[in-house]
Amino acid sequence: MTLRKSHIKFTKQERSGIFFLLLIIIIVQGAFWFYKRSSSVATHSLHLDKEIQGKIDALKEETKKRDNLVIFPFNPNFISDYKGYTLGMTVEEIDRLHEFREQNRFINNTEEFQEVTGVSDSLLNRLSPYFKFPEWVKNSGITDRNPQVGEKSKRPLDIPLKDLNQVTVQELMEIRGIGNVLSERIIKFRDRLGGFLLDEQLYDVFGLEPEVAARVLERYKVLKAPAIEKVNINTASAKELSKIGYISRSLAEGIVRFREENGEITSFDELRQIENFPTNRINRFPLYLSLKK
Repeated sequence: MTLRKSHIKFTKQERSGIFFLLLIIIIVQGAFWFYKRSSSVATHSLHLDKEIQGKIDALKEETKKRDNLVIFPFNPNFISDYKGYTLGMTVEEIDRLHEFREQNRFINNTEEFQEVTGVSDSLLNRLSPYFKFPEWVKNSGITDRNPQVGEKSKRPLDIPLKDLNQVTVQELMEIRGIGNVLSERIIKFRDRLGGFLLDEQLYDVFGLEPEVAARVLERYKVLKAPAIEKVNINTASAKELSKIGYISRSLAEGIVRFREENGEITSFDELRQIENFPTNRINRFPLYLSLKK
């Protein structure tokens, strides 16, 4: 069988031309594909860049607001979540401060503020000039928030003294600096204690500024202290101990655990060894606890 020859023939020069034409077509197609892909990536990248830049601008604006924030003198014991944020504190630092205050403990100097919160030196240097501690703390060098027992407040002569253990919410609200929340908190604290034994216990009310407490004591004193049956610290259970106003459930459990590990407690000073013990309130414990077996 004979094969039929094709009538189409190309010269060598024509074949070369066809080859280069195909090559050019491939190059153009490749360039078009590459351009399209690059354009898509560039558009996506531009979108991301705008989004990132927007976040950066927002952070810059927030930082600018903080830098321009006018700070007025304040008591660092009463920093709220919002105020702490505006001052530049982290959530963890604010939480540490609030946990410290929930134990009825108070910060009395700059060094103690940094020790409790863990703020950086730079932030401390920026905030500390605005710290405002009570005058009696600064002048006397007392590490406790309470004035010394027996310290007398000045009282207008025309206002007769009334019993602090009988004062009502309405009467407390007549005193400058005390609203409905604080007045109810004072009454609840008094009820939890079973009544005030000392005038100075008023300073232990959470959120009550010392100068406001002093104004209360100008009109009200402990005229009749309640009869308190002391709880034996060496035999009481954690539940019994936690019923005392100054002892939280966790602290009560810590006292029982300390007693089990070390034996009978013979001095209230031994309690200082318990972790997170409120040492600035240790003088309150003998009012409600006894060491006898």
